[in-house]
Amino acid sequence: MALALKGIRVLDFTWIHAGPSATRILSDQGAQVIKVESNQALSVVGGPASNTARGLGQRHNWNAGKSSISLNMKTDAGKELARRLVAVSDVVAENFSGRVMPGWGMDYDGIRDIKPDIIMLSMSGFGRTGPWKDRVSYGQTLQAWSGFTDLTGFPDTKPSGPASAYSDAVGGMAGAQAVLLALIQRARTGRGQWIDVSQMEAMSSLLGPLTLELSAKGNDVQRTGNRLHHGGGAPHGAYRCKGNDRWLAITVFTDDEWSAFVGAIGSPDWASDHRFANSESRLSYADDLDKLVESWTSEQNAEDAMHLLQAAGVAAGVVQTGKDMAENDPHLRERGIFHQVADSAGTMRTIERAPYKLSRTPGKVTGGAPEFGADQDFVLRDILGVNDEELAEMAIAGAFD
Repeated sequence: MALALKGIRVLDFTWIHAGPSATRILSDQGAQVIKVESNQALSVVGGPASNTARGLGQRHNWNAGKSSISLNMKTDAGKELARRLVAVSDVVAENFSGRVMPGWGMDYDGIRDIKPDIIMLSMSGFGRTGPWKDRVSYGQTLQAWSGFTDLTGFPDTKPSGPASAYSDAVGGMAGAQAVLLALIQRARTGRGQWIDVSQMEAMSSLLGPLTLELSAKGNDVQRTGNRLHHGGGAPHGAYRCKGNDRWLAITVFTDDEWSAFVGAIGSPDWASDHRFANSESRLSYADDLDKLVESWTSEQNAEDAMHLLQAAGVAAGVVQTGKDMAENDPHLRERGIFHQVADSAGTMRTIERAPYKLSRTPGKVTGGAPEFGADQDFVLRDILGVNDEELAEMAIAGAFD
């Protein structure tokens, strides 16, 4: 299978979610990703031990296809090995606070002295400049600071925010995209560069239209639940269905769509009420309409109701759970978004592939996530050419964690 990044080597210092997901995208396209790990990360999500309660699923998903080595970056010997790996790499990736890499003597200026055309990806909460550049952050706090959390929820409730670290996923995609752009530029000019990714800015970039409205009208957009801020139809929302936590999203904009919706659900008496005579009046009485629509959906199986409405030309979709997506969705199954790879013990692990397909270089997951330090000999002997005597000296000097 063709791999667009075959021949590219990435030295990966990243951990947790945002950084590993960025380098996983590169790995799927054939880049050789050498993951530098530490026993100090055992207790965090995605940490080195793939069989720990926290590390199991995330590690296999975000680190599939990579190699793992263990270095003790608190020792001179560990730092020297890291510098030798920089010299044979194309990309160095890290997602620490701004103090870590300079503390190792491996900021961009430091690694550029080792390899002038190196590309360095630095991913942090707030970027490497500005008054907040040295602050440590987490996904949920970044989402709040970006403004994203304030938009999620209903008008009469507190902000809810996404259930997971959405900013990590967004930051990871931004980081991978930036590396690809830098590789294209290097192929043309022979020059590397430093990539400064702010996860907060990556999140804020998703809210562009809201910022535009504030600058144009002075309106501070408020939470609206499932309804659109502009041109929202009615009914428009997620409606409870039969069963435990089963919901159906329905959107009706035009009078023709309303007629199709009414016919599909059996033309109940309330649908002929004067309050719902046209799109404008339905929007005015949207709260009343929502209750009546839910009186119908609450008696329906979500999937059956979705197919019924779609057949009538009405936009409708089941609000899927993780189990629905991974096990029950026929479209995702056909597309192969979730598939299994074997870990080092031969146990099959379900992970996700990239959400795109390239016709010439489709890429693939080359293997499961590595066990902690599993590729120590391969990286040191085959890539760096370290002999037995030198290896023993490094071990005595504390290079390995």
